[in-house]
Amino acid sequence: MASIVTPRAGGPSLQRRRGAGPACAALLAGGLLSGCIGDQSGAVVQPAAIAVPREAPRTTGRERAGSDADHAKLVSSFGGEYRAPASLRLLTEVTDRLVRATDRPEETYAVTLLDSPVINAFALPNGRLYVTRGLLALASDTSEIAAVLAHEIAHVTLRHATARTELALRSQLVSKVVADVLNDPATGAQLQDQSKFALARFSRDQELEADGVGVRTLARAGYDPFGAGRFLTALNRTTALKTGTGMAGEPDMLATHPGTAERITLVTRAARLIGAPGLGVDERARYLAAVDGIAYGDNPGDGLVRGRRFLHPSLGIAFEVPEGFGIENTRNAVLGTTGEGSRRLLFDQVESHAGQGLEEVLKATWNDVIEPGSVENRMVAGNAGVTALSRGKDWTFRLAAIRMGERTFRMIMAAKGGTDPDGAFRRWTESLTALDPAEARALRPLRLVVVTAAPGETAEILAQRMVVPDKALERFLVLNGLERGAGVRAGQSYKVVVE
Repeated sequence: MASIVTPRAGGPSLQRRRGAGPACAALLAGGLLSGCIGDQSGAVVQPAAIAVPREAPRTTGRERAGSDADHAKLVSSFGGEYRAPASLRLLTEVTDRLVRATDRPEETYAVTLLDSPVINAFALPNGRLYVTRGLLALASDTSEIAAVLAHEIAHVTLRHATARTELALRSQLVSKVVADVLNDPATGAQLQDQSKFALARFSRDQELEADGVGVRTLARAGYDPFGAGRFLTALNRTTALKTGTGMAGEPDMLATHPGTAERITLVTRAARLIGAPGLGVDERARYLAAVDGIAYGDNPGDGLVRGRRFLHPSLGIAFEVPEGFGIENTRNAVLGTTGEGSRRLLFDQVESHAGQGLEEVLKATWNDVIEPGSVENRMVAGNAGVTALSRGKDWTFRLAAIRMGERTFRMIMAAKGGTDPDGAFRRWTESLTALDPAEARALRPLRLVVVTAAPGETAEILAQRMVVPDKALERFLVLNGLERGAGVRAGQSYKVVVE
């Protein structure tokens, strides 16, 4: 996607403009998140929920058709439906059990599992519930996934949206997803709410109320009411793994909710009012069996991160970032940062027109001053390229526009202060190459598999099996709801990420 980069105090940021490409835009302003919908992780929606006013008048054929169209657009925006029969069956059974424990047990819901690594769950006004595979991967037991669903159902039973406002929210919801995720400016122009982080914005009090009601529903359904606190804690830890490296990817459930610490305190207090830990079931073994083997992280067609390398089979390109950088593939761009956050990078595809020179392309996608005399036409890794230097108030930028075949890519590296990152920038741009077709065919998505701990094995040993870009131990602990220093039990099952 073509973008405009705006240096600002606190760090570089990217503001999208009309353009288009699969790789696209979003650099970080000291943790600034760019993106779509909101829960995840990740990174860019919360478990956004829209209440379903069941007393609304019977829908007409046109309204039902609109609802089906909304569903199709949302599913498309999240990568389509994810086919995992065991996981979907579990979600459906948990939802039915929760609904029977509410004050409106006659209501029915349909659950759709979305093929997205973003940690997200939400509901449409027609009673459709959506859960991403990214959220499934994070939860550690059935009571935790039930807590997420109970929260969404609570928005419905509490009637947090009236029939009139529900229709407006639905329209905004679908328009927003299409604008932010599918980059459809015509539809996005219809939006009045310009928030980049929410599908539907409930008030802080409504979110906290839904949390409390959700915990009580959880307990009435026979699940462990402390599952809500455990899931929110895992969500918080996942976000910390990103922000700890200065990175923020697709928005997650936290983006539009009250502070996580406040929510954890509330749901834990609500659970304690019901009883002591161990009151309900967590059905951990059942849950792990249902998620064993599901895809984890990005789809290969959207590009993959392998260590310091980024590979994109559809675009047919690959590159390697300099030592010290961690990278994350988002829907709009590849983002990178060093551990201390003093250097950052962005890679995306930009729009260019026939006959448009690379210098013109670079200047058209950059809205700050380019240093006079810094523009250099040169071959970059065997491809035509233009590089330039730009100095902002707090950051120094190295920019490149590189043409490979009919595609034009942009590479930006930023260094805090007056330091020119030219050396690292040149090494990075020179690593851009065509992806070998054999290597592209061999790429497989990562999977979440359940393993049994053998006698003598530790969390550190099990974490060595994790095929993740960094922080294998920390990610293993978060995925399994374990605190640092916690031991693993021989004979017990744990989630690991493998190829």
